[in-house]
Amino acid sequence: MFITMALSSSAVIHNHMNMNINMKRFDMARVHQELTLEIPKSKRPNRAMNLAESICNVLHRPPSRSIDLLRYHEEKLSTPTMSPREDISQKWRQIHGCSNWENILDPLHPCLRREILKYGEFSQATYDAFDYDSLSQYCGSCRYNRNKLFQKLGLSRNGYAVTKYIYAMSHIDLPRWLERSLVPDTWSRDSNWIGYVAVSDDQETRRIGRRDIVVAWRGTVAPCEWYEDFQRKLDPIGKKGAKVEHGFLSIYTSKSDTTRYNKSSASDQVMKEITKLVKFYEEKGEEVSVTITGHSLGGALALLNAYEAAYKVPNNVPISVISFGAPRVGNITFKQELEEMGVKTLRVVVKQDWVHRMPGLVFNEAFKVFDEITSLEWVYTHVGAELKLDVGSSPYLKGGGMNLSGFHSLETYLHLVDGYLSSETPFRNEAKRDVALVNKYCDMLVDELRIPQSWYQLANKGLVCNDHGRWVKPKRDPDDIPSHHDDPLVPDETQTYMMTLVSS
Repeated sequence: MFITMALSSSAVIHNHMNMNINMKRFDMARVHQELTLEIPKSKRPNRAMNLAESICNVLHRPPSRSIDLLRYHEEKLSTPTMSPREDISQKWRQIHGCSNWENILDPLHPCLRREILKYGEFSQATYDAFDYDSLSQYCGSCRYNRNKLFQKLGLSRNGYAVTKYIYAMSHIDLPRWLERSLVPDTWSRDSNWIGYVAVSDDQETRRIGRRDIVVAWRGTVAPCEWYEDFQRKLDPIGKKGAKVEHGFLSIYTSKSDTTRYNKSSASDQVMKEITKLVKFYEEKGEEVSVTITGHSLGGALALLNAYEAAYKVPNNVPISVISFGAPRVGNITFKQELEEMGVKTLRVVVKQDWVHRMPGLVFNEAFKVFDEITSLEWVYTHVGAELKLDVGSSPYLKGGGMNLSGFHSLETYLHLVDGYLSSETPFRNEAKRDVALVNKYCDMLVDELRIPQSWYQLANKGLVCNDHGRWVKPKRDPDDIPSHHDDPLVPDETQTYMMTLVSS
C-alpha cells in the first residue's frame, strides 16, 4: 500500500543580485531567483554552505528563504482576489476544448485559467460544505441546503445556482469515502452527499455564451487509504468493450430500496436532473453545455458521468470534463468511446501528486507496446488533454518531503493554476488567489508566511456556549437538515425555480 517514490533533485542556480532593487517593483521571476540562500561573495568557496545546498537539492527541499517573500505577500493582502471576468461568449467553445485545448495550455490562455479556477472552486465547495464530524448526527451530509450553499461559501459571484444535491452509496466497503456518524439517531446509515448540479444565471450565461449546466463531484477524505481498493478489477460498461474500475462504478451506480437517500443511484439522480435542465433550456431556444468537474475520486466519477451523459443527452450538447488530481478510470476502449462521442476532457495534475498515476502505475497508456493489444482489460488509460503543474514552480510552497496530502490537496492545485503561465516561465506575478487558502487542510505553505496549517475548521470545533454557559453541539437550522422528501423538486416547484433563474 505504501508507494516508493523517487526523490527528485534539481540544481539551484545563484545569480549575481543587484542590491539596489526596489522591492515594490520587482517581478515574480526575480523573486523566484532571489528566494534561495543568499551566499556572500567570496574568493574562496564556502564549503559548509555548498554542503547544505547539496543536501537540500537531494531532498528536493529549497534552502531557507529571505524575508522578502513575506513582504511581497503582505503587499498583496490589500489587492482583489479575482481578476475582472472577460466576455468569452465568442470563444467559449475553444476554451471548453473543441480543439482539445491545442495552443492554449502552454502557455495558458488567461480566459482558460479563469474558467479552470471557476470549476475548481465548484469542486472545492464539495469539501468545504461537507460534514466530516463523526460525532454529528448529520455526518456525511452537506452543512447547508442547496439554496444557500454558494452564499455560505462565497461563490455567489460566479453566477450559478444549485438545483440538485446528489447522494451516493456503495455495495463494496471502501474506506473513508463514506463518512459515518457515531450517533445512533443519524440522518443516514448508507449514503453520503457526493455532489450537486448547478446552472448559470442569465448574466453569467451572457458572459460565457451559453447556458452552462455544472455537475461537481466530491473526492475522498483521505486518498492514500483507497489505493488498495482502486487498482485491480475492471467491470464492463456500455456495449462496445469498455471497462472501468470496479470501485468507482459501484459508487456511481449503487442503490437500494432499503435506504432513504439511494433508492435511486447517484447515476440516476444526476442524469434525471441533467436531462430535465437540458430539455427545459433547449425548448426555450437556448444553447446549452454540460461541464462536469471533480477532484480525486470526484474526477473519476466526473468521467463516468460524462460517459453516460454522452449516450443520453442530445448530440448537439457539448460535454466537457475538467478534473483535478483524478486517477485513471478505465481501459483503452473506454477512452476511445469517450473521444468518439465528442466528450472533451482536461486533466489538471500536479507532478508530485501520485494519485493521478493510479490505477495502472506500471501498465498504462505510456507503453506503446499496448497499441496492438488494446483488449487487455488491465491496461488503464488516461483520457484527454493534460495540464501538468509543478509544486517547485511556486515560491510560496514547500517542495520537499513526502507531503502526500499537501501535494494532492485541491487548494494546492488551484494555487498552482493561478500562478501558471507556461512550462518555461516562473510563477506569475499577477496571481490573484489568496495564498492562505493553500493551508486549509494541509501544511504546504513556507513557514515565512506564518499561515497556520489545516486552519479551516468550525469555530471551537463546532461547539457553542448556550444560555447557561454550557458548551454544546448546536442544532442545525431546520432548512439545513437533509430531507429525502423534498430534495428533488416536484414538477411545479421545478418550473417555478427555472423561471426564477431565467429572470434573475
